[in-house]
Amino acid sequence: MYRILALILCAVVSAQAADSPRKLAYARGNNLYVAALDGSGAKKVATGVSPDLSPDGTMLAFNTEDASGKTLERSIAVADVATGKTTMLPNIPSKNCHSPVWSPDGRQLLFQIYADKDWHIGIIGADGNGFRFVKRAEADNHSFYSVTWAPDGKGFYCQDLETIYHLNLAGALQEQWPIAKLFAHGGMSSGGRMAVSPDDGRLLVDVEMDEETARKDWDGPPPAIWSLDLSTGRATRVTPKGVFAWEPCWVSGDAFLCLIQPTSAKEPSIYRVSADGKTRQPLVKNARDHSVSR
Repeated sequence: MYRILALILCAVVSAQAADSPRKLAYARGNNLYVAALDGSGAKKVATGVSPDLSPDGTMLAFNTEDASGKTLERSIAVADVATGKTTMLPNIPSKNCHSPVWSPDGRQLLFQIYADKDWHIGIIGADGNGFRFVKRAEADNHSFYSVTWAPDGKGFYCQDLETIYHLNLAGALQEQWPIAKLFAHGGMSSGGRMAVSPDDGRLLVDVEMDEETARKDWDGPPPAIWSLDLSTGRATRVTPKGVFAWEPCWVSGDAFLCLIQPTSAKEPSIYRVSADGKTRQPLVKNARDHSVSR
Protein backbone atom coordinates (compact mmCIF):
# COMPACT_ATOMS: atom_id res chain seq x y z
CA MET A 1 0.00 0.00 0.00
CA TYR A 2 2.73 2.47 1.00
CA ARG A 3 4.65 1.61 -2.16
CA ILE A 4 1.57 2.31 -4.30
CA LEU A 5 0.94 5.64 -2.55
CA ALA A 6 4.58 6.63 -3.04
CA LEU A 7 4.39 5.80 -6.74
CA ILE A 8 1.20 7.85 -7.11
CA LEU A 9 2.77 10.81 -5.30
CA CYS A 10 5.85 10.63 -7.54
CA ALA A 11 3.64 10.56 -10.62
CA VAL A 12 1.72 13.62 -9.41
CA VAL A 13 4.92 15.55 -8.66
CA SER A 14 6.37 14.57 -12.05
CA ALA A 15 3.20 15.68 -13.82
CA GLN A 16 3.23 19.01 -12.01
CA ALA A 17 6.87 19.55 -12.92
CA ALA A 18 6.12 18.72 -16.55
CA ASP A 19 3.16 21.13 -16.56
CA SER A 20 5.08 24.04 -15.02
CA PRO A 21 5.80 26.68 -17.69
CA ARG A 22 9.37 26.83 -18.89
CA LYS A 23 11.32 30.05 -18.56
CA LEU A 24 13.97 32.04 -20.38
CA ALA A 25 16.76 34.05 -18.74
CA TYR A 26 18.88 36.65 -20.50
CA ALA A 27 21.06 39.70 -19.96
CA ARG A 28 20.57 43.20 -21.28
CA GLY A 29 23.46 45.36 -20.26
CA ASN A 30 24.21 44.39 -16.64
CA ASN A 31 20.58 43.58 -15.86
CA LEU A 32 19.41 39.98 -15.72
CA TYR A 33 15.83 39.11 -16.68
CA VAL A 34 13.60 36.05 -16.49
CA ALA A 35 10.66 35.72 -18.86
CA ALA A 36 8.34 33.14 -20.38
CA LEU A 37 9.96 30.91 -22.96
CA ASP A 38 8.58 33.11 -25.75
CA GLY A 39 10.20 36.20 -24.18
CA SER A 40 6.99 37.71 -22.80
CA GLY A 41 6.47 38.95 -19.24
CA ALA A 42 10.12 39.77 -18.59
CA LYS A 43 11.08 40.57 -14.99
CA LYS A 44 14.40 41.92 -13.75
CA VAL A 45 15.82 39.53 -11.16
CA ALA A 46 19.42 40.61 -10.52
CA THR A 47 22.45 42.54 -11.73
CA GLY A 48 25.39 40.67 -13.22
CA VAL A 49 26.36 38.64 -16.28
CA SER A 50 26.20 35.06 -17.63
CA PRO A 51 22.84 34.03 -16.15
CA ASP A 52 21.92 30.35 -16.05
CA LEU A 53 18.47 29.16 -14.99
CA SER A 54 18.11 26.16 -12.70
CA PRO A 55 16.32 23.20 -14.31
CA ASP A 56 13.07 24.01 -12.47
CA GLY A 57 13.32 27.73 -13.28
CA THR A 58 13.21 28.89 -9.66
CA MET A 59 16.85 29.96 -9.21
CA LEU A 60 19.24 32.01 -11.33
CA ALA A 61 23.00 31.49 -11.14
CA PHE A 62 25.30 34.18 -12.53
CA ASN A 63 28.51 36.01 -11.82
CA THR A 64 28.96 39.50 -10.49
CA GLU A 65 31.53 41.94 -11.86
CA ASP A 66 33.36 44.52 -9.75
CA ALA A 67 35.74 46.79 -11.66
CA SER A 68 36.21 49.35 -8.89
CA GLY A 69 39.69 48.11 -7.96
CA LYS A 70 42.87 47.61 -9.95
CA THR A 71 41.69 44.23 -11.23
CA LEU A 72 38.29 42.94 -12.27
CA GLU A 73 36.73 40.76 -9.55
CA ARG A 74 34.04 38.22 -10.41
CA SER A 75 32.11 36.03 -7.98
CA ILE A 76 29.45 33.33 -8.33
CA ALA A 77 25.98 34.24 -7.06
CA VAL A 78 22.53 32.65 -6.96
CA ALA A 79 19.25 34.60 -6.98
CA ASP A 80 15.74 33.46 -6.14
CA VAL A 81 13.68 34.20 -9.26
CA ALA A 82 10.49 34.88 -7.28
CA THR A 83 11.96 37.30 -4.73
CA GLY A 84 15.22 38.48 -6.28
CA LYS A 85 17.08 37.62 -3.08
CA THR A 86 20.72 37.08 -4.03
CA THR A 87 23.29 34.92 -2.22
CA MET A 88 27.00 35.08 -2.93
CA LEU A 89 28.45 31.58 -2.84
CA PRO A 90 31.24 31.35 -0.23
CA ASN A 91 34.21 29.01 0.04
CA ILE A 92 35.55 29.58 -3.49
CA PRO A 93 39.34 30.20 -3.46
CA SER A 94 39.44 32.83 -6.20
CA LYS A 95 38.19 36.35 -6.87
CA ASN A 96 37.86 35.64 -10.57
CA CYS A 97 35.12 33.11 -11.37
CA HIS A 98 32.45 33.24 -14.05
CA SER A 99 29.85 31.46 -16.20
CA PRO A 100 28.18 29.07 -13.73
CA VAL A 101 26.00 26.30 -15.20
CA TRP A 102 23.48 24.19 -13.29
CA SER A 103 23.68 20.42 -13.10
CA PRO A 104 20.64 18.60 -14.53
CA ASP A 105 19.42 17.83 -10.99
CA GLY A 106 19.85 21.45 -9.82
CA ARG A 107 22.19 20.53 -6.98
CA GLN A 108 25.59 21.67 -8.28
CA LEU A 109 27.24 24.31 -10.42
CA LEU A 110 30.19 24.02 -12.76
CA PHE A 111 32.06 27.23 -13.54
CA GLN A 112 35.34 28.67 -14.75
CA ILE A 113 37.82 29.70 -12.06
CA TYR A 114 41.14 31.51 -12.35
CA ALA A 115 43.90 30.32 -10.04
CA ASP A 116 47.67 29.86 -10.30
CA LYS A 117 47.73 31.90 -13.52
CA ASP A 118 45.42 29.55 -15.41
CA TRP A 119 41.72 28.91 -16.01
CA HIS A 120 40.32 25.73 -14.49
CA ILE A 121 36.88 24.13 -14.08
CA GLY A 122 35.43 24.24 -10.56
CA ILE A 123 32.36 22.63 -9.04
CA ILE A 124 30.35 23.62 -5.98
CA GLY A 125 27.05 22.74 -4.36
CA ALA A 126 24.17 25.14 -4.93
CA ASP A 127 24.26 25.83 -1.18
CA GLY A 128 27.89 27.02 -1.41
CA ASN A 129 29.40 23.86 0.06
CA GLY A 130 31.70 21.20 -1.37
CA PHE A 131 33.90 23.28 -3.68
CA ARG A 132 36.64 21.44 -5.55
CA PHE A 133 38.59 21.73 -8.78
CA VAL A 134 37.08 19.19 -11.14
CA LYS A 135 39.57 19.86 -13.95
CA ARG A 136 42.79 21.80 -13.48
CA ALA A 137 44.96 23.17 -16.26
CA GLU A 138 47.64 20.58 -16.86
CA ALA A 139 50.40 22.97 -18.02
CA ASP A 140 51.09 26.69 -18.20
CA ASN A 141 48.62 28.49 -20.48
CA HIS A 142 46.63 25.29 -21.01
CA SER A 143 43.31 26.59 -19.75
CA PHE A 144 39.82 25.11 -20.09
CA TYR A 145 36.72 26.95 -21.32
CA SER A 146 33.13 26.58 -22.56
CA VAL A 147 31.94 24.14 -19.91
CA THR A 148 28.52 22.50 -20.32
CA TRP A 149 27.00 19.56 -18.44
CA ALA A 150 26.28 16.20 -20.03
CA PRO A 151 22.52 15.46 -19.78
CA ASP A 152 23.03 12.55 -17.37
CA GLY A 153 24.82 14.81 -14.87
CA LYS A 154 27.77 12.41 -14.66
CA GLY A 155 30.18 14.51 -16.70
CA PHE A 156 30.66 17.60 -18.82
CA TYR A 157 32.13 18.98 -22.03
CA CYS A 158 34.79 21.69 -22.29
CA GLN A 159 37.57 22.83 -24.65
CA ASP A 160 41.11 24.21 -24.54
CA LEU A 161 41.21 25.93 -27.99
CA GLU A 162 42.75 22.80 -29.51
CA THR A 163 40.48 19.96 -28.39
CA ILE A 164 36.89 19.41 -27.27
CA TYR A 165 36.73 17.06 -24.27
CA HIS A 166 34.09 14.90 -22.62
CA LEU A 167 35.18 14.38 -18.99
CA ASN A 168 33.59 12.74 -15.97
CA LEU A 169 33.22 14.53 -12.63
CA ALA A 170 36.60 13.24 -11.53
CA GLY A 171 38.13 15.04 -14.52
CA ALA A 172 38.96 11.78 -16.31
CA LEU A 173 38.82 11.72 -20.09
CA GLN A 174 35.85 9.97 -21.71
CA GLU A 175 36.16 11.22 -25.31
CA GLN A 176 37.95 13.94 -27.25
CA TRP A 177 37.77 15.61 -30.67
CA PRO A 178 40.54 17.76 -32.24
CA ILE A 179 39.11 21.17 -33.16
CA ALA A 180 41.34 21.66 -36.23
CA LYS A 181 39.89 18.52 -37.85
CA LEU A 182 36.27 19.32 -37.00
CA PHE A 183 35.68 22.78 -38.41
CA ALA A 184 36.84 23.66 -41.90
CA HIS A 185 38.30 27.18 -41.92
CA GLY A 186 37.25 27.79 -38.32
CA GLY A 187 38.38 27.60 -34.70
CA MET A 188 37.27 28.28 -31.14
CA SER A 189 37.98 31.08 -28.69
CA SER A 190 37.99 31.25 -24.90
CA GLY A 191 34.59 32.95 -25.00
CA GLY A 192 32.95 30.28 -27.16
CA ARG A 193 29.87 28.42 -26.02
CA MET A 194 28.87 24.77 -26.39
CA ALA A 195 25.51 23.13 -25.77
CA VAL A 196 24.75 19.41 -25.77
CA SER A 197 21.37 18.16 -27.03
CA PRO A 198 18.90 16.62 -24.55
CA ASP A 199 19.63 13.12 -25.92
CA ASP A 200 23.42 13.66 -25.62
CA GLY A 201 23.75 13.03 -29.34
CA ARG A 202 24.81 16.43 -30.70
CA LEU A 203 26.98 19.25 -29.47
CA LEU A 204 26.32 22.75 -30.78
CA VAL A 205 29.53 24.74 -30.93
CA ASP A 206 30.49 28.42 -31.38
CA VAL A 207 33.01 28.59 -34.21
CA GLU A 208 34.94 31.64 -35.39
CA MET A 209 35.23 31.40 -39.17
CA ASP A 210 38.20 32.35 -41.31
CA GLU A 211 36.00 34.16 -43.84
CA GLU A 212 36.04 37.59 -45.38
CA THR A 213 33.41 39.99 -44.08
CA ALA A 214 32.45 43.39 -45.42
CA ARG A 215 30.51 44.40 -42.32
CA LYS A 216 31.17 47.80 -40.86
CA ASP A 217 31.63 48.12 -37.09
CA TRP A 218 32.38 44.41 -36.70
CA ASP A 219 35.59 43.52 -34.91
CA GLY A 220 36.83 39.97 -35.33
CA PRO A 221 36.01 36.91 -37.43
CA PRO A 222 32.40 36.11 -38.34
CA PRO A 223 30.78 33.61 -35.94
CA ALA A 224 28.87 30.49 -36.97
CA ILE A 225 27.21 27.60 -35.16
CA TRP A 226 28.24 24.04 -35.97
CA SER A 227 26.79 20.72 -34.82
CA LEU A 228 29.09 17.88 -33.76
CA ASP A 229 27.60 14.38 -33.99
CA LEU A 230 28.99 12.77 -30.84
CA SER A 231 28.62 9.22 -32.13
CA THR A 232 30.37 9.70 -35.48
CA GLY A 233 32.65 12.64 -34.66
CA ARG A 234 31.44 14.48 -37.76
CA ALA A 235 30.79 18.23 -37.58
CA THR A 236 28.28 20.04 -39.80
CA ARG A 237 27.77 23.77 -40.18
CA VAL A 238 24.26 24.76 -39.06
CA THR A 239 24.06 28.51 -39.68
CA PRO A 240 24.91 29.61 -43.24
CA LYS A 241 27.64 31.96 -44.37
CA GLY A 242 26.57 35.58 -43.95
CA VAL A 243 24.42 34.86 -40.86
CA PHE A 244 26.39 35.98 -37.80
CA ALA A 245 25.22 33.57 -35.11
CA TRP A 246 26.65 32.44 -31.77
CA GLU A 247 25.80 31.36 -28.19
CA PRO A 248 23.71 28.23 -28.94
CA CYS A 249 21.36 26.92 -26.25
CA TRP A 250 19.04 23.95 -26.85
CA VAL A 251 15.30 24.42 -26.29
CA SER A 252 14.34 20.92 -27.45
CA GLY A 253 15.68 18.21 -29.69
CA ASP A 254 14.60 20.10 -32.79
CA ALA A 255 15.24 23.75 -31.87
CA PHE A 256 17.78 25.96 -30.13
CA LEU A 257 18.24 29.59 -29.16
CA CYS A 258 21.19 31.66 -30.27
CA LEU A 259 22.32 35.22 -30.84
CA ILE A 260 22.03 36.62 -34.35
CA GLN A 261 23.08 40.07 -35.42
CA PRO A 262 21.60 41.08 -38.78
CA THR A 263 23.60 43.38 -41.04
CA SER A 264 21.50 46.42 -40.14
CA ALA A 265 21.55 45.81 -36.36
CA LYS A 266 23.94 47.40 -33.90
CA GLU A 267 23.28 44.79 -31.21
CA PRO A 268 22.56 41.04 -31.31
CA SER A 269 19.14 39.60 -30.47
CA ILE A 270 17.98 36.20 -29.29
CA TYR A 271 16.52 34.00 -32.03
CA ARG A 272 14.80 30.63 -32.00
CA VAL A 273 16.34 28.44 -34.71
CA SER A 274 15.40 25.00 -36.04
CA ALA A 275 18.01 22.29 -35.47
CA ASP A 276 18.88 22.30 -39.18
CA GLY A 277 19.35 26.09 -39.14
CA LYS A 278 16.80 26.70 -41.89
CA THR A 279 14.15 28.47 -39.80
CA ARG A 280 15.07 31.52 -37.72
CA GLN A 281 12.59 33.48 -35.60
CA PRO A 282 13.47 36.62 -33.57
CA LEU A 283 12.56 36.25 -29.89
CA VAL A 284 14.11 38.98 -27.68
CA LYS A 285 15.66 42.13 -29.13
CA ASN A 286 19.02 43.49 -27.92
CA ALA A 287 19.70 40.70 -25.41
CA ARG A 288 22.34 38.02 -24.83
CA ASP A 289 23.65 35.36 -22.42
CA HIS A 290 20.41 33.37 -22.59
CA SER A 291 19.50 30.11 -20.89
CA VAL A 292 16.29 28.12 -20.42
CA SER A 293 14.74 25.98 -17.72
CA ARG A 294 13.96 22.35 -18.47
